[in-house]
Amino acid sequence: MSSAFEHPPHPSQQDHHSLPNFHTTQPFSEPVLYLPPLLSSLPENIKHDLPEKLQVTPLVTETRLPDIDPASLSLHKALHHFRPLDANYADTPYDQAFNWSDLLLPESEEREWYCVVFRSKRKPASDGISLYEADKLAHEEAVQNGGLILYWYGIPNPKTGMNLATCIWQSRKHASAANSRPHHIKAMRLAANAYQVYNLERYVLRKTAGEPGVSIQPYQGGDVGW
Repeated sequence: MSSAFEHPPHPSQQDHHSLPNFHTTQPFSEPVLYLPPLLSSLPENIKHDLPEKLQVTPLVTETRLPDIDPASLSLHKALHHFRPLDANYADTPYDQAFNWSDLLLPESEEREWYCVVFRSKRKPASDGISLYEADKLAHEEAVQNGGLILYWYGIPNPKTGMNLATCIWQSRKHASAANSRPHHIKAMRLAANAYQVYNLERYVLRKTAGEPGVSIQPYQGGDVGW
């Protein structure tokens, strides 16, 4: 039986958001980049059961959330299936870039969550190591302080250099509070010097009672979530 990974593709040809098939007699000639969703670890008192039929296995943070509400717990479980629809996500509208229609929650639940999108293009000579370390510390800081459900990041488009990353928060207040934390401030200062383009977009992820699916709308102001 033939397989898409019978002859391992060059890393630039791989879908970096789908788990590679390592069960092959052909060794990979170069390191394989795999970028699953990065979910915040649940509080100690909540059991973390993996959903069935996962196409990808998300990463989880070392730091645990201090708390999470029932609807956000359902979203956390659904986001195990979160993925981009194709490799052009950095240049695609947010509501069309990901598999939102695959995210199903209990019909009885109703809630809104706050989404932040970062579209960026790095300067050629920017210090990627320092920026990565600062971003990692800011991310763990945000989880520890509460509210951050998912952080998803892509890779630069080989033609345009544009990239996309996104965070999904339990509320806008959680996201706003994270902006004033020391590691976040340091990461933002480094980013200001590291990017040619750094644009922020804000959206509302909405779940309506009586419907299993979710929808994405542009943020129009006011509180979102808790």
